[in-house]
Amino acid sequence: MEVTIAERRLLALHYVYPVPLNRLEKLLEVDPNLEKIPTYPSEYLAFLLNTSVEKAAKLQVKLRENAMTPYDKLYEREDIIPIPFTNPLYPDKLRQMIDPPAVLYTKGDQRLLAESFKIAIIGSRKATAYSKQAMSLIVPPLVKHQAVIVSGLAKGADTMAHVAALEFGGKTIAVLGHGFFHLYPKENRYLANQLAANHLLITEYPPYVKPEKWTFPMRNRIISGLSDAVVITEAADKSGTMSTVEHALDHGKEIFAVPGPITSPLSAGPNKLLDEGAKLVWSGFQVIESLII
Repeated sequence: MEVTIAERRLLALHYVYPVPLNRLEKLLEVDPNLEKIPTYPSEYLAFLLNTSVEKAAKLQVKLRENAMTPYDKLYEREDIIPIPFTNPLYPDKLRQMIDPPAVLYTKGDQRLLAESFKIAIIGSRKATAYSKQAMSLIVPPLVKHQAVIVSGLAKGADTMAHVAALEFGGKTIAVLGHGFFHLYPKENRYLANQLAANHLLITEYPPYVKPEKWTFPMRNRIISGLSDAVVITEAADKSGTMSTVEHALDHGKEIFAVPGPITSPLSAGPNKLLDEGAKLVWSGFQVIESLII
């Protein structure tokens, strides 16, 4: 994929300063092509980036040290395609977010980003066979209507969602909470390789970024931002799954919840959402009817 000179500068900046686009807005207003960063006084750059003078100075040093590094070519060598926010391949749905990724790093079929119908299916890392059963009823109608299934490659419900998409002949996108050199969880390596070969892996983090507690909540906003609606199978009342729902509500997305037994702690989240106005779902046709028909 061809990138402009300004996009190459963005890749260099994002490598040493991997923050969402809203954190770069002041800088881009005064220096849209990112030509002047090395020449700014550190105090002024710190103001533009809302960071400390010390961090701004270190950032300038790193940019000077790596000024000739061809990041786009290095990524290509690792089968990683970076998509800056200025690139035509960058999804319009993400542009509408308050804090969109400045760069998406991708592996696989980038054309899936342009698909018009995407449904997120999420749930607990401790999801039970009930989630798998629910997906056997929800995913096939979605696949039949060319929906791309979006999830987070985590243990439990996320894994089930990706596998269900594969089993029923659909396409799927996995949004990672880390860079490509640090796949998590390790037991999903085979699944991740399958998706990189025929589907799509994406992340907003450069390859060296390791998984941290704070990276996964950030990842969740991309899952909801990409999708037209979010389906929750099983989730505790307070969980990462519910934080994804909060992002989805902020983005104006429809929420569908699978009802569960009142004796199950993992049904507390979906049942609470249903009480608060989420749509009841036990078949993918309900999602289709709500969003398309």
